[in-house]
Amino acid sequence: MTASAKLPPFDATDPLGIDDLLEPEDLAVRDTVRGWAADRVLPYVADWYEKGELPGIRDLARELGSLGALGMSLTGYGCAGASAVQYGLACLELEAADSGIRSLVSVQGSLAMYAVHRFGSEEQKQEWLPRMAAGEVIGCFGLTEPDHGSDPAAMRTHAKRDGDDWVLNGRKMWITNGSVAGVAVVWARTEEGIRGFVVPTDSPGFSAPEIKHKWSLRASVTSELVMDDVRLPGSAVLPEVTGLRGPLSCLSHARYGIVWGAMGAARSSFEAALDYARSREQFGRPIGGFQLTQAKLADMAVELHKGILLAHHLGRRMDAGRLRPEQVSFGKLNNVREAIDICRTARTILGANGISLEYPVMRHATNLESVLTYEGTVEMHQLVLGKALTGLDAFR
Repeated sequence: MTASAKLPPFDATDPLGIDDLLEPEDLAVRDTVRGWAADRVLPYVADWYEKGELPGIRDLARELGSLGALGMSLTGYGCAGASAVQYGLACLELEAADSGIRSLVSVQGSLAMYAVHRFGSEEQKQEWLPRMAAGEVIGCFGLTEPDHGSDPAAMRTHAKRDGDDWVLNGRKMWITNGSVAGVAVVWARTEEGIRGFVVPTDSPGFSAPEIKHKWSLRASVTSELVMDDVRLPGSAVLPEVTGLRGPLSCLSHARYGIVWGAMGAARSSFEAALDYARSREQFGRPIGGFQLTQAKLADMAVELHKGILLAHHLGRRMDAGRLRPEQVSFGKLNNVREAIDICRTARTILGANGISLEYPVMRHATNLESVLTYEGTVEMHQLVLGKALTGLDAFR
């Protein structure tokens, strides 16, 4: 750079100039999803959250399908075939609106659709993926059980052969989209090992009661799955995988979206705090002019944009086919943990107003308490990294 070159102005919304790393197509995806969320989610989400409901979820799913946001990084079968970075940017914008909306998209695309796309038969792909990509059919993913969350190998849900059929029994818990799903990907123990099953939710013996009384992810459908002698044809099993490798690879794909999404919640909370600090006056001037407030804002900005850079780096590795599961754990552990801290710090800047749904901060903070737990708890990701660093398995 020559001495006469003019530096670009400092941008408080992009202090590191991360947008310079994005291609025009990336920016177009981000802006499209941001515009949709601003129009279809932000004006209503505080009310949805307060009431503990997500009305019109099927309409929202179809709209997200028309945007190409469902199964976004998958190819063929009506899927958009977007890059991993573009999918991540979409997750960031969706979670900046609300974690429940991003969860709807993640479970649909990164769990249910991804399982069928990667491990399903051609017949299963043709039957389900085009309709799921369009949002005409909502999917869910049944792995977690009431007594087995972090240890899926101990699952009790089981399937037994009966002639050419399978008979499925068991329960799954904390299943996003469960009560509105038209198809469930359910993992069960069999004599051959853990297998995945594509289960139409209108199958006799299948039910999905919705879980109520949540204080997190309230603008989201969360359910229990109950399978009571659900009879499935032999063609319902996912043919291309046996064992935990199947569900764990799906979880890794979903966790990648969380690495980006958590930064969306953090960005929304940071921007609310920054706007508030510029306008809220105490002792005769805006509180943003006090050193302690500026220290908080500076620390929040540093962690927010470090997290976005980390997400971008992992996205480029995924696009290059070089992203390891341990690296996804690295991103999920750091970004969700830092996002919660940003939300809590933002709440202190807003003072008492920070607990009001007139601002997004407390809603994001409580949602992130769920995000911290699902797709692997803090402790599980610490142990994944610990094993990778030491070569020693501390899980058992």
